[in-house]
Amino acid sequence: MKILAIVGSLRKASYNRMALNTAMEVAPEGLEISVAEIGDLPPYNQDVQDAGDPPSVVRLKEEIRSADGILFLTPEYNYSMPGVLKNAIDWASRPPKENAFNDKPCGIISASTGLLGGARVQYHLRQTCVFVNMHPMNKPEVMISKATEKFDAKGKLTDEATRKILSTFMQSLKEWVERIKR
Repeated sequence: MKILAIVGSLRKASYNRMALNTAMEVAPEGLEISVAEIGDLPPYNQDVQDAGDPPSVVRLKEEIRSADGILFLTPEYNYSMPGVLKNAIDWASRPPKENAFNDKPCGIISASTGLLGGARVQYHLRQTCVFVNMHPMNKPEVMISKATEKFDAKGKLTDEATRKILSTFMQSLKEWVERIKR
């Protein structure tokens, strides 16, 4: 089963990238996880799209279409999703008749230095997923709060409770993708 991970932070030492690394470690057998590059996408512009998708957009759409499911990992910026993530979603879902996300199951993980762990970004991202006709997994939710206390300087998750939650989440995501694909 192919899962495409889309990380909403471009920062190399992103807690969400660290969470992805852990999710990949604890993923059940049979999940093949690849990571989409979104940092090279130009800002969405319909005039550019009307002239033909740039190569980075063509690549992203192909990666999404070839995946069985999507895994979003994102920080919360200003109560919502980072611009780079929204930009990637806009490119991949337009024009609407060519929406690469159409009918894809997905899961959402967020990590934040704050107390809510990115709860607000998850709700905004879920709204967007519904509009582009994705199927977000509802439970379990993973919102990693106080990420500075849960990852060490090398990016390794040190909090066993969070590791257990990520393991359960990844098993549930596999089951969700199987269920939606039926």
